[in-house]
Amino acid sequence: MNTVWNTKWGPRRVRQEPPTLEEALMAAEALSDDLAQRVEIAASLMGAPVDEVKALAAKLQTGNRGRAKLVTGRTRAVVVEYKRPRTIRPVGPMGRR
Repeated sequence: MNTVWNTKWGPRRVRQEPPTLEEALMAAEALSDDLAQRVEIAASLMGAPVDEVKALAAKLQTGNRGRAKLVTGRTRAVVVEYKRPRTIRPVGPMGRR
């Protein structure tokens, strides 16, 4: 599915891909720890039958040994500091600033 946007630089095409069942299962993983609840959440997000999502979840469950699980509840604070840039003053006639 392509959409064309007309911009001042000319037409731009944007490709839109619908989400997959795997992506829905990954999103449901962040919402629940229970596999049955994850399957129901993913099925409701995608409008797919629960049996189909359950089969895919079982298939993915055996193959995700190398992928890290999402960890919920851990947050880390990030502090951003702004440092003003140096300004250079012009040198006066006597060499002083």
